[in-house]
Amino acid sequence: MALHDLPHSLAADFEKVSVDEEKKEPSVHHYEDVSDAESSIASAEADAERRLLRRLDMRVIPASMFLYFLCCLDRFNVGNAKILNSDTGDSLVQVLRLSDKEYLIALMVFFISYGIFETPSNYLLKKYKPSRWLAFLMFGWGAMTIIMAACQNFASLVAMRFLLGAFEAGLFPGIVYCLTFWYKPNERAVRIALIVACATLGGAFGGAIAYGVGLMNGAAGLQAWRWLFIFEGAPCCICAVVVYFVFPDYPETVSWLSPDERALAISRIAGVASLGHHKLTWQEARDTLVDWRLYAHYLLFVAFSVGFASMSQFAPTIVQGLGYKGLSAQLFTVPPYAIGFCVCVAVAWVSDRYEMRSLGAAGAFLICGATFLVEASLPPTAFAARYGVLCVALSFAFAISAPSLSWLTANLRNTGASTLAVPLNVSIATIGQITGTFVYKSSEAPAFPTGHYSNAGFMFAGALIALGLRWFYVRRNRTLAAGEPRWRL
Repeated sequence: MALHDLPHSLAADFEKVSVDEEKKEPSVHHYEDVSDAESSIASAEADAERRLLRRLDMRVIPASMFLYFLCCLDRFNVGNAKILNSDTGDSLVQVLRLSDKEYLIALMVFFISYGIFETPSNYLLKKYKPSRWLAFLMFGWGAMTIIMAACQNFASLVAMRFLLGAFEAGLFPGIVYCLTFWYKPNERAVRIALIVACATLGGAFGGAIAYGVGLMNGAAGLQAWRWLFIFEGAPCCICAVVVYFVFPDYPETVSWLSPDERALAISRIAGVASLGHHKLTWQEARDTLVDWRLYAHYLLFVAFSVGFASMSQFAPTIVQGLGYKGLSAQLFTVPPYAIGFCVCVAVAWVSDRYEMRSLGAAGAFLICGATFLVEASLPPTAFAARYGVLCVALSFAFAISAPSLSWLTANLRNTGASTLAVPLNVSIATIGQITGTFVYKSSEAPAFPTGHYSNAGFMFAGALIALGLRWFYVRRNRTLAAGEPRWRL
């Protein structure tokens, strides 16, 4: 029966029902519109997050890089001062009449105070706000560096080095901790690398500055190494005032973010990073202290610290042993550090980009260990070859830090763990830094076999620890239920 054959009222009712059914039943076009709307919202949120990241990167990272650059400049300058103008009898060790043993003790006490004050410093940073605490530390280490220029004997040098370590102790773990307030775990490695790479810039600029200051030897009746301490300490005291007013504290408090940006900055890290308003509890502290997997991370950093400390303190001495004398030895410390900057950033970028921080750290350990073995095996007179290998060894010795630290912070699940675990990591690594202070013996110049073989052994041990810890996380991830946060590799 056709529709027109029905009674008029029935036909009208049928048409009404058909129209209502069409209204109730969404069309394909309706689903496409909803999908497009959701896609547009997601795209807008992604664009907003990218804009926010650019703003953070323009504020947080340059400030952190500059702070660590000045810190490393003041930390490494004792290595330059040791040989500065040694050909005229005006170096630090010659003027203060230091024996090899006394010089090593002066280096060691820095790391003792460094290890003691790191963890308390991070707690005080949280208590007094990053800008205030970092400015205080910066002024303190700048003042200690300037006062070192007045040292007249071994005792005064040891005292100043101890105080320098106490003030510098809180900077690096404090900066890494601050990054957890702003960035997700997968955003940190490259940014940590840019900061860590400033250590290599500090070494490079330190060598260049030492060369220039060496030409001032005898000016105003002062040896060049005294001028070196003055010139590298004064900028820290001045910049500390700027840091007090401009260093960013927390997303919740900075004035340069709009309300929408501030809300996004807080929400995007909720559950995966630290929050500025969160306080450390005793339960979190206990859980962090008894978490054995964290101690594997700490051992990893101990192995790294041997090579890092030995290269930082003895690169000028090693270069001098390769046949470069006087002020030329200062200039030839620049290329290894400049190459190191590029290698640090490249290793960190690959580690972050492909979520392979463990393999990035293990690979850097292996390459570094292999180059130290080659360095120790080459004939003492093969100066050019040994200098080239030294450039590679130093670069990867510094490059280990960024993926290792990023891997640690990525596997810390709350602010309390970050407050304690990051400084503990660096504090325990002081064992490696003290060890690195003693592996290079002046009596073994120019080959330094003990130093190179020792570094190779620690680098290979670090690679094994990194691979073992990765295996542990892989096994643990297999036991997790759907929806549980995965341990990052």
